[in-house]
Amino acid sequence: MKSIKKFYSKEGLNVLGRLFGTDGVRGVANRELTGELAYKLGQAGAYVLTSETKHTPKILVGMDTRISGDMLEAALTAGLCSVGAEVISLGIVPTPAVAYLTRLYNADAGVVISASHNPAEFNGIKFFNSKGYKLSDALEERIEAIILDGAEEITLPVGGSVGKKGKIDTQIDDYVNFIKSTIKGDLKGLKIAIDCANGAAYEVAPKALKELGAEIFVINNKPDGVNINCNCGSTHIEQLQIFVVEVGADVGLAFDGDADRVLAVDENGKLVDGDQIMSIIGLELKKEGKLAKDTIVVTVMSNLGFDIMAKREGINVEKTKVGDRYVLENMIQNGYVLGGEQSGHIIFLEHNTTGDGLLTGVQLLNVVKSTGKKLSELASVMRVLPQVLKNAKVKNENKNKYLDDPVVCKMCKELEEEFKGEGRVLIRPSGTEPLVRVMIEGKDQEYITARAIELAKVIEERLG
Repeated sequence: MKSIKKFYSKEGLNVLGRLFGTDGVRGVANRELTGELAYKLGQAGAYVLTSETKHTPKILVGMDTRISGDMLEAALTAGLCSVGAEVISLGIVPTPAVAYLTRLYNADAGVVISASHNPAEFNGIKFFNSKGYKLSDALEERIEAIILDGAEEITLPVGGSVGKKGKIDTQIDDYVNFIKSTIKGDLKGLKIAIDCANGAAYEVAPKALKELGAEIFVINNKPDGVNINCNCGSTHIEQLQIFVVEVGADVGLAFDGDADRVLAVDENGKLVDGDQIMSIIGLELKKEGKLAKDTIVVTVMSNLGFDIMAKREGINVEKTKVGDRYVLENMIQNGYVLGGEQSGHIIFLEHNTTGDGLLTGVQLLNVVKSTGKKLSELASVMRVLPQVLKNAKVKNENKNKYLDDPVVCKMCKELEEEFKGEGRVLIRPSGTEPLVRVMIEGKDQEYITARAIELAKVIEERLG
Protein backbone atom coordinates (compact mmCIF):
# COMPACT_ATOMS: atom_id res chain seq x y z
CA MET A 1 0.00 0.00 0.00
CA LYS A 2 2.94 2.39 0.53
CA SER A 3 3.48 3.04 -3.16
CA ILE A 4 -0.23 3.68 -3.63
CA LYS A 5 -0.27 6.10 -0.73
CA LYS A 6 2.66 7.99 -2.23
CA PHE A 7 1.23 8.07 -5.75
CA TYR A 8 -2.27 9.11 -4.70
CA SER A 9 -1.35 11.42 -1.87
CA LYS A 10 -3.51 14.51 -1.34
CA GLU A 11 -0.78 16.63 -2.92
CA GLY A 12 -0.67 14.46 -6.03
CA LEU A 13 -4.39 14.59 -6.74
CA ASN A 14 -4.49 18.09 -8.19
CA VAL A 15 -7.80 17.57 -9.96
CA LEU A 16 -9.53 15.16 -7.62
CA GLY A 17 -8.42 16.55 -4.23
CA ARG A 18 -10.07 13.95 -2.05
CA LEU A 19 -10.66 10.72 -3.94
CA PHE A 20 -14.43 11.05 -3.60
CA GLY A 21 -16.18 14.19 -4.76
CA THR A 22 -19.90 14.89 -4.55
CA ASP A 23 -20.66 12.03 -6.96
CA GLY A 24 -18.01 9.35 -6.67
CA VAL A 25 -14.41 9.46 -7.89
CA ARG A 26 -13.89 11.39 -11.13
CA GLY A 27 -11.01 12.49 -13.30
CA VAL A 28 -9.46 12.24 -16.74
CA ALA A 29 -9.30 8.52 -17.51
CA ASN A 30 -5.78 7.08 -17.62
CA ARG A 31 -4.35 10.25 -16.06
CA GLU A 32 -6.09 10.90 -12.73
CA LEU A 33 -8.47 7.95 -12.83
CA THR A 34 -5.98 5.22 -13.73
CA GLY A 35 -6.36 1.47 -13.95
CA GLU A 36 -4.27 1.23 -10.78
CA LEU A 37 -6.66 3.48 -8.85
CA ALA A 38 -9.68 1.62 -10.24
CA TYR A 39 -8.17 -1.66 -8.98
CA LYS A 40 -7.61 -0.21 -5.51
CA LEU A 41 -11.12 1.27 -5.43
CA GLY A 42 -12.58 -2.12 -6.32
CA GLN A 43 -10.52 -3.84 -3.67
CA ALA A 44 -11.17 -1.33 -0.87
CA GLY A 45 -14.79 -0.74 -1.87
CA ALA A 46 -15.68 -4.43 -1.88
CA TYR A 47 -13.88 -4.93 1.43
CA VAL A 48 -15.73 -2.07 3.16
CA LEU A 49 -19.15 -2.83 1.69
CA THR A 50 -19.11 -6.59 2.25
CA SER A 51 -16.97 -7.02 5.38
CA GLU A 52 -20.05 -7.97 7.42
CA THR A 53 -21.44 -10.53 4.94
CA LYS A 54 -21.12 -14.22 5.74
CA HIS A 55 -21.49 -15.29 2.11
CA THR A 56 -19.62 -14.71 -1.15
CA PRO A 57 -20.46 -11.07 -1.94
CA LYS A 58 -22.19 -10.35 -5.25
CA ILE A 59 -21.39 -6.98 -6.84
CA LEU A 60 -22.92 -5.55 -10.03
CA VAL A 61 -20.85 -3.38 -12.39
CA GLY A 62 -22.40 -1.17 -15.07
CA MET A 63 -20.96 1.58 -17.25
CA ASP A 64 -21.75 4.22 -19.84
CA THR A 65 -20.41 4.34 -23.40
CA ARG A 66 -16.99 5.96 -22.84
CA ILE A 67 -14.06 4.28 -24.55
CA SER A 68 -12.20 4.13 -21.22
CA GLY A 69 -15.00 2.07 -19.67
CA ASP A 70 -13.53 -1.27 -20.78
CA MET A 71 -10.12 -0.47 -19.29
CA LEU A 72 -11.56 0.70 -15.98
CA GLU A 73 -14.06 -2.17 -15.79
CA ALA A 74 -11.23 -4.70 -16.19
CA ALA A 75 -9.15 -3.07 -13.44
CA LEU A 76 -12.11 -2.53 -11.12
CA THR A 77 -13.29 -6.12 -11.62
CA ALA A 78 -9.80 -7.41 -10.83
CA GLY A 79 -9.86 -5.47 -7.57
CA LEU A 80 -13.31 -6.76 -6.65
CA CYS A 81 -12.38 -10.37 -7.44
CA SER A 82 -9.13 -10.07 -5.49
CA VAL A 83 -11.12 -9.82 -2.24
CA GLY A 84 -13.33 -12.78 -3.15
CA ALA A 85 -16.36 -11.02 -4.68
CA GLU A 86 -18.50 -12.44 -7.47
CA VAL A 87 -18.76 -9.71 -10.10
CA ILE A 88 -21.76 -9.51 -12.42
CA SER A 89 -21.04 -7.38 -15.49
CA LEU A 90 -24.12 -5.45 -16.65
CA GLY A 91 -22.40 -3.81 -19.61
CA ILE A 92 -23.76 -0.46 -20.77
CA VAL A 93 -26.74 0.57 -18.63
CA PRO A 94 -27.93 3.84 -17.03
CA THR A 95 -26.69 4.69 -13.54
CA PRO A 96 -30.23 4.38 -12.07
CA ALA A 97 -30.52 0.92 -13.64
CA VAL A 98 -27.57 -0.22 -11.53
CA ALA A 99 -29.26 1.17 -8.39
CA TYR A 100 -32.51 -0.64 -9.23
CA LEU A 101 -30.92 -3.94 -10.34
CA THR A 102 -28.74 -4.08 -7.20
CA ARG A 103 -31.97 -4.41 -5.24
CA LEU A 104 -33.74 -6.64 -7.77
CA TYR A 105 -30.88 -9.16 -7.93
CA ASN A 106 -30.23 -9.06 -4.16
CA ALA A 107 -26.65 -7.95 -4.76
CA ASP A 108 -24.41 -6.70 -1.96
CA ALA A 109 -23.34 -3.60 -3.88
CA GLY A 110 -23.43 -1.95 -7.28
CA VAL A 111 -20.72 0.05 -9.05
CA VAL A 112 -21.11 2.49 -11.96
CA ILE A 113 -18.26 3.51 -14.25
CA SER A 114 -19.35 6.87 -15.64
CA ALA A 115 -18.61 10.59 -15.58
CA SER A 116 -22.24 11.50 -16.20
CA HIS A 117 -22.53 14.76 -18.19
CA ASN A 118 -18.75 15.35 -18.47
CA PRO A 119 -16.80 15.11 -21.78
CA ALA A 120 -15.61 11.74 -23.07
CA GLU A 121 -12.04 11.97 -21.75
CA PHE A 122 -13.35 11.94 -18.16
CA ASN A 123 -14.64 8.93 -16.31
CA GLY A 124 -15.72 8.08 -12.79
CA ILE A 125 -16.46 5.30 -10.33
CA LYS A 126 -19.47 5.42 -8.04
CA PHE A 127 -20.70 2.86 -5.51
CA PHE A 128 -24.22 1.93 -4.42
CA ASN A 129 -24.89 -0.09 -1.27
CA SER A 130 -27.14 -3.16 -1.20
CA LYS A 131 -30.26 -0.97 -0.98
CA GLY A 132 -29.32 1.04 -4.06
CA TYR A 133 -28.25 4.21 -2.24
CA LYS A 134 -25.06 6.17 -2.81
CA LEU A 135 -22.51 5.75 -0.03
CA SER A 136 -22.42 7.96 3.05
CA ASP A 137 -19.48 10.31 3.59
CA ALA A 138 -18.28 8.03 6.40
CA LEU A 139 -18.06 4.97 4.13
CA GLU A 140 -16.35 6.95 1.37
CA GLU A 141 -13.82 8.29 3.87
CA ARG A 142 -13.13 4.75 5.11
CA ILE A 143 -12.44 3.59 1.54
CA GLU A 144 -10.17 6.62 1.02
CA ALA A 145 -8.27 5.90 4.23
CA ILE A 146 -7.55 2.33 3.10
CA ILE A 147 -6.26 3.49 -0.31
CA LEU A 148 -4.38 6.61 0.74
CA ASP A 149 -3.17 5.69 4.21
CA GLY A 150 -3.25 1.89 4.43
CA ALA A 151 -5.62 2.39 7.39
CA GLU A 152 -6.90 -1.21 7.32
CA GLU A 153 -5.15 -4.35 6.15
CA ILE A 154 -7.08 -6.35 3.59
CA THR A 155 -6.52 -10.10 3.73
CA LEU A 156 -6.63 -11.50 0.21
CA PRO A 157 -8.13 -14.95 -0.38
CA VAL A 158 -6.39 -17.68 -2.38
CA GLY A 159 -7.36 -20.83 -4.19
CA GLY A 160 -11.05 -21.44 -4.61
CA SER A 161 -11.92 -18.37 -2.54
CA VAL A 162 -10.73 -15.90 -5.20
CA GLY A 163 -13.65 -14.08 -6.82
CA LYS A 164 -14.90 -14.58 -10.36
CA LYS A 165 -16.73 -12.62 -13.04
CA GLY A 166 -20.08 -13.53 -14.55
CA LYS A 167 -22.55 -11.97 -16.96
CA ILE A 168 -26.30 -11.62 -17.21
CA ASP A 169 -28.48 -11.11 -20.28
CA THR A 170 -31.76 -9.86 -18.82
CA GLN A 171 -30.58 -6.52 -17.38
CA ILE A 172 -32.02 -4.33 -20.17
CA ASP A 173 -35.42 -6.06 -20.16
CA ASP A 174 -35.56 -6.07 -16.35
CA TYR A 175 -34.91 -2.32 -16.15
CA VAL A 176 -37.27 -1.46 -19.02
CA ASN A 177 -40.04 -3.57 -17.46
CA PHE A 178 -39.53 -1.72 -14.18
CA ILE A 179 -39.83 1.66 -15.92
CA LYS A 180 -43.00 0.56 -17.71
CA SER A 181 -44.52 -0.66 -14.43
CA THR A 182 -44.36 2.81 -12.86
CA ILE A 183 -47.38 4.04 -14.86
CA LYS A 184 -50.80 2.42 -15.24
CA GLY A 185 -51.58 3.13 -18.87
CA ASP A 186 -49.56 3.49 -22.04
CA LEU A 187 -48.21 6.32 -24.19
CA LYS A 188 -50.08 5.53 -27.40
CA GLY A 189 -50.85 8.58 -29.50
CA LEU A 190 -47.80 10.56 -28.35
CA LYS A 191 -44.96 11.53 -30.68
CA ILE A 192 -41.72 11.65 -28.70
CA ALA A 193 -38.31 12.93 -29.79
CA ILE A 194 -35.36 11.50 -27.83
CA ASP A 195 -31.76 12.71 -27.58
CA CYS A 196 -29.75 9.86 -26.03
CA ALA A 197 -26.50 11.90 -25.76
CA ASN A 198 -24.68 8.91 -27.33
CA GLY A 199 -24.66 7.60 -23.79
CA ALA A 200 -26.16 4.96 -21.52
CA ALA A 201 -29.76 5.69 -22.59
CA TYR A 202 -29.14 4.78 -26.23
CA GLU A 203 -30.75 1.34 -25.96
CA VAL A 204 -33.13 1.50 -22.99
CA ALA A 205 -34.89 4.81 -23.72
CA PRO A 206 -36.09 4.01 -27.27
CA LYS A 207 -37.00 0.47 -26.18
CA ALA A 208 -39.07 1.55 -23.15
CA LEU A 209 -40.97 4.31 -24.96
CA LYS A 210 -41.64 2.14 -28.00
CA GLU A 211 -42.96 -0.70 -25.82
CA LEU A 212 -45.23 1.83 -24.08
CA GLY A 213 -46.77 2.58 -27.48
CA ALA A 214 -45.27 5.98 -28.27
CA GLU A 215 -44.15 6.97 -31.76
CA ILE A 216 -40.47 7.81 -31.34
CA PHE A 217 -37.87 9.83 -33.22
CA VAL A 218 -34.31 9.33 -31.98
CA ILE A 219 -31.07 11.27 -32.35
CA ASN A 220 -27.59 10.72 -30.89
CA ASN A 221 -28.04 7.00 -30.22
CA LYS A 222 -24.91 5.78 -32.02
CA PRO A 223 -22.15 5.86 -29.39
CA ASP A 224 -18.57 5.34 -30.60
CA GLY A 225 -16.79 5.77 -27.27
CA VAL A 226 -15.81 9.40 -27.76
CA ASN A 227 -19.03 11.16 -28.82
CA ILE A 228 -20.86 10.90 -25.48
CA ASN A 229 -22.30 14.33 -24.48
CA CYS A 230 -20.58 15.89 -27.52
CA ASN A 231 -22.85 18.79 -28.56
CA CYS A 232 -25.85 16.68 -27.61
CA GLY A 233 -27.98 15.53 -24.70
CA SER A 234 -29.19 17.54 -21.73
CA THR A 235 -26.05 19.70 -21.63
CA HIS A 236 -26.56 20.81 -25.25
CA ILE A 237 -30.32 21.01 -25.62
CA GLU A 238 -30.30 23.15 -28.80
CA GLN A 239 -30.13 20.20 -31.20
CA LEU A 240 -33.23 18.57 -29.69
CA GLN A 241 -35.12 21.87 -29.68
CA ILE A 242 -34.73 22.08 -33.47
CA PHE A 243 -35.43 18.36 -33.95
CA VAL A 244 -38.72 18.45 -32.01
CA VAL A 245 -40.12 21.15 -34.28
CA GLU A 246 -38.80 19.44 -37.43
CA VAL A 247 -40.55 16.11 -36.71
CA GLY A 248 -43.64 17.64 -35.11
CA ALA A 249 -43.15 15.86 -31.79
CA ASP A 250 -45.38 16.45 -28.77
CA VAL A 251 -42.45 16.26 -26.36
CA GLY A 252 -38.67 16.00 -26.54
CA LEU A 253 -36.53 14.28 -23.91
CA ALA A 254 -32.78 14.90 -23.60
CA PHE A 255 -30.70 12.62 -21.36
CA ASP A 256 -27.17 13.08 -20.08
CA GLY A 257 -24.37 10.56 -20.49
CA ASP A 258 -25.39 8.16 -17.73
CA ALA A 259 -29.14 8.91 -18.01
CA ASP A 260 -29.66 9.88 -14.38
CA ARG A 261 -31.12 13.20 -15.49
CA VAL A 262 -33.41 14.47 -18.22
CA LEU A 263 -34.57 17.81 -19.58
CA ALA A 264 -37.67 18.22 -21.73
CA VAL A 265 -38.63 20.30 -24.75
CA ASP A 266 -42.23 21.29 -25.48
CA GLU A 267 -43.98 21.04 -28.86
CA ASN A 268 -42.74 24.55 -29.77
CA GLY A 269 -39.09 23.69 -29.11
CA LYS A 270 -38.95 25.51 -25.76
CA LEU A 271 -36.91 24.11 -22.86
CA VAL A 272 -38.78 22.65 -19.88
CA ASP A 273 -36.23 22.36 -17.07
CA GLY A 274 -36.08 20.28 -13.91
CA ASP A 275 -37.95 22.83 -11.79
CA GLN A 276 -40.81 22.90 -14.30
CA ILE A 277 -40.86 19.11 -14.60
CA MET A 278 -41.15 18.82 -10.81
CA SER A 279 -43.92 21.44 -10.85
CA ILE A 280 -45.93 19.52 -13.46
CA ILE A 281 -45.53 16.09 -11.85
CA GLY A 282 -45.79 17.42 -8.30
CA LEU A 283 -49.12 19.10 -8.99
CA GLU A 284 -50.47 15.92 -10.56
CA LEU A 285 -49.32 13.83 -7.58
CA LYS A 286 -50.93 16.35 -5.21
CA LYS A 287 -54.20 16.14 -7.14
CA GLU A 288 -54.10 12.34 -6.79
CA GLY A 289 -53.25 12.54 -3.08
CA LYS A 290 -49.83 10.93 -3.69
CA LEU A 291 -47.52 13.87 -2.89
CA ALA A 292 -46.38 13.08 0.65
CA LYS A 293 -47.06 16.01 2.99
CA ASP A 294 -47.72 18.11 -0.16
CA THR A 295 -43.96 18.73 -0.24
CA ILE A 296 -41.25 18.84 -2.92
CA VAL A 297 -37.55 18.93 -1.99
CA VAL A 298 -35.28 21.17 -4.08
CA THR A 299 -31.87 22.85 -3.68
CA VAL A 300 -31.14 26.50 -2.96
CA MET A 301 -30.38 26.91 -6.69
CA SER A 302 -33.95 26.19 -7.73
CA ASN A 303 -35.56 29.08 -9.61
CA LEU A 304 -37.59 31.59 -7.61
CA GLY A 305 -40.41 30.91 -10.04
CA PHE A 306 -40.72 27.48 -8.41
CA ASP A 307 -41.32 29.07 -4.99
CA ILE A 308 -43.92 31.42 -6.45
CA MET A 309 -45.71 28.47 -8.11
CA ALA A 310 -45.58 26.40 -4.92
CA LYS A 311 -47.01 29.17 -2.76
CA ARG A 312 -49.86 29.74 -5.21
CA GLU A 313 -50.66 26.02 -5.55
CA GLY A 314 -50.40 25.08 -1.87
CA ILE A 315 -47.20 23.05 -2.18
CA ASN A 316 -44.59 23.09 0.59
CA VAL A 317 -40.95 23.48 -0.44
CA GLU A 318 -37.96 22.04 1.43
CA LYS A 319 -34.56 23.42 0.39
CA THR A 320 -31.16 21.77 0.71
CA LYS A 321 -27.56 22.45 -0.22
CA VAL A 322 -26.64 21.94 -3.87
CA GLY A 323 -26.26 18.24 -4.72
CA ASP A 324 -28.70 15.39 -5.21
CA ARG A 325 -27.29 13.54 -2.16
CA TYR A 326 -28.60 16.33 0.09
CA VAL A 327 -32.00 16.24 -1.61
CA LEU A 328 -32.14 12.48 -1.08
CA GLU A 329 -31.08 12.73 2.58
CA ASN A 330 -33.89 15.20 3.26
CA MET A 331 -36.43 13.03 1.45
CA ILE A 332 -35.49 9.91 3.41
CA GLN A 333 -35.40 11.68 6.77
CA ASN A 334 -38.80 13.32 6.31
CA GLY A 335 -40.72 10.78 4.24
CA TYR A 336 -41.03 12.86 1.07
CA VAL A 337 -41.47 11.21 -2.34
CA LEU A 338 -40.43 13.88 -4.88
CA GLY A 339 -37.31 16.01 -5.06
CA GLY A 340 -34.57 17.11 -7.39
CA GLU A 341 -32.57 19.77 -9.15
CA GLN A 342 -33.05 22.30 -11.91
CA SER A 343 -30.60 20.24 -14.01
CA GLY A 344 -33.22 17.49 -14.38
CA HIS A 345 -31.78 15.17 -11.75
CA ILE A 346 -35.10 14.15 -10.16
CA ILE A 347 -35.78 11.49 -7.53
CA PHE A 348 -39.04 9.55 -7.25
CA LEU A 349 -38.43 7.75 -3.97
CA GLU A 350 -41.51 5.58 -4.42
CA HIS A 351 -39.82 3.98 -7.42
CA ASN A 352 -36.02 4.38 -7.28
CA THR A 353 -33.25 5.42 -4.91
CA THR A 354 -31.44 7.89 -7.16
CA GLY A 355 -32.13 10.34 -9.97
CA ASP A 356 -33.53 8.50 -12.98
CA GLY A 357 -33.86 10.27 -16.33
CA LEU A 358 -35.96 7.63 -18.07
CA LEU A 359 -38.27 7.24 -15.07
CA THR A 360 -38.70 11.03 -14.92
CA GLY A 361 -39.39 11.21 -18.66
CA VAL A 362 -42.05 8.50 -18.48
CA GLN A 363 -43.73 10.16 -15.48
CA LEU A 364 -43.84 13.46 -17.38
CA LEU A 365 -45.22 11.82 -20.53
CA ASN A 366 -47.83 10.07 -18.43
CA VAL A 367 -49.11 13.46 -17.22
CA VAL A 368 -49.19 14.78 -20.80
CA LYS A 369 -51.16 11.71 -21.92
CA SER A 370 -53.57 11.54 -18.97
CA THR A 371 -54.42 15.25 -18.95
CA GLY A 372 -54.63 15.62 -22.73
CA LYS A 373 -52.78 18.92 -22.38
CA LYS A 374 -49.82 20.12 -24.41
CA LEU A 375 -46.51 20.27 -22.56
CA SER A 376 -46.32 24.05 -23.11
CA GLU A 377 -49.64 24.49 -21.27
CA LEU A 378 -48.55 22.23 -18.40
CA ALA A 379 -45.19 24.03 -18.08
CA SER A 380 -46.87 27.45 -17.95
CA VAL A 381 -47.86 26.74 -14.35
CA MET A 382 -44.35 27.96 -13.45
CA ARG A 383 -42.75 31.11 -14.81
CA VAL A 384 -38.97 30.76 -14.96
CA LEU A 385 -37.48 34.05 -13.74
CA PRO A 386 -34.22 35.27 -15.30
CA GLN A 387 -31.19 34.05 -13.36
CA VAL A 388 -27.67 35.48 -13.53
CA LEU A 389 -24.58 33.79 -12.12
CA LYS A 390 -21.27 35.64 -11.70
CA ASN A 391 -18.01 34.45 -10.11
CA ALA A 392 -15.97 36.62 -7.75
CA LYS A 393 -12.30 35.64 -7.47
CA VAL A 394 -11.17 35.73 -3.85
CA LYS A 395 -8.37 34.41 -1.67
CA ASN A 396 -9.09 30.77 -0.89
CA GLU A 397 -8.95 31.39 2.85
CA ASN A 398 -11.57 34.15 2.47
CA LYS A 399 -14.21 32.35 0.40
CA ASN A 400 -16.29 31.43 3.44
CA LYS A 401 -16.05 34.87 5.06
CA TYR A 402 -18.55 36.77 2.88
CA LEU A 403 -21.23 36.48 5.59
CA ASP A 404 -18.93 38.29 8.04
CA ASP A 405 -18.32 41.26 5.75
CA PRO A 406 -20.66 44.15 6.69
CA VAL A 407 -20.53 45.82 3.26
CA VAL A 408 -21.43 42.61 1.39
CA CYS A 409 -24.21 41.78 3.87
CA LYS A 410 -25.64 45.31 3.59
CA MET A 411 -25.71 45.12 -0.24
CA CYS A 412 -27.46 41.75 -0.16
CA LYS A 413 -30.06 42.94 2.35
CA GLU A 414 -30.80 46.07 0.31
CA LEU A 415 -31.25 44.01 -2.86
CA GLU A 416 -33.60 41.53 -1.15
CA GLU A 417 -35.72 44.41 0.20
CA GLU A 418 -35.78 46.02 -3.22
CA PHE A 419 -37.06 42.81 -4.90
CA LYS A 420 -39.90 42.39 -2.35
CA GLY A 421 -40.31 38.65 -2.98
CA GLU A 422 -39.99 38.95 -6.78
CA GLY A 423 -36.26 38.41 -6.83
CA ARG A 424 -33.49 37.05 -4.63
CA VAL A 425 -29.75 37.02 -4.03
CA LEU A 426 -27.82 33.84 -3.32
CA ILE A 427 -24.10 33.79 -2.52
CA ARG A 428 -22.15 30.59 -1.99
CA PRO A 429 -18.48 29.58 -2.07
CA SER A 430 -17.19 27.19 -4.74
CA GLY A 431 -16.40 23.74 -3.40
CA THR A 432 -13.25 23.35 -5.50
CA GLU A 433 -11.99 26.82 -6.56
CA PRO A 434 -11.07 30.14 -4.86
CA LEU A 435 -14.37 31.67 -5.97
CA VAL A 436 -17.55 33.03 -4.46
CA ARG A 437 -20.55 32.51 -6.74
CA VAL A 438 -23.12 35.30 -6.92
CA MET A 439 -26.57 34.38 -8.22
CA ILE A 440 -29.34 36.95 -8.62
CA GLU A 441 -32.87 36.28 -9.85
CA GLY A 442 -35.47 38.81 -10.86
CA LYS A 443 -37.86 39.87 -13.59
CA ASP A 444 -35.50 42.23 -15.46
CA GLN A 445 -32.54 40.39 -17.03
CA GLU A 446 -30.54 43.54 -17.79
CA TYR A 447 -30.99 44.99 -14.31
CA ILE A 448 -30.10 41.83 -12.37
CA THR A 449 -27.03 41.29 -14.59
CA ALA A 450 -25.75 44.76 -13.73
CA ARG A 451 -26.38 44.22 -10.01
CA ALA A 452 -24.70 40.78 -10.05
CA ILE A 453 -21.58 42.25 -11.69
CA GLU A 454 -21.59 45.07 -9.12
CA LEU A 455 -21.92 42.70 -6.17
CA ALA A 456 -19.24 40.31 -7.50
CA LYS A 457 -16.86 43.28 -7.91
CA VAL A 458 -17.42 44.38 -4.30
CA ILE A 459 -16.80 40.82 -3.05
CA GLU A 460 -13.53 40.65 -5.04
CA GLU A 461 -12.41 44.01 -3.61
CA ARG A 462 -13.28 43.02 -0.05
CA LEU A 463 -12.12 39.39 -0.02
CA GLY A 464 -9.66 39.12 -2.91
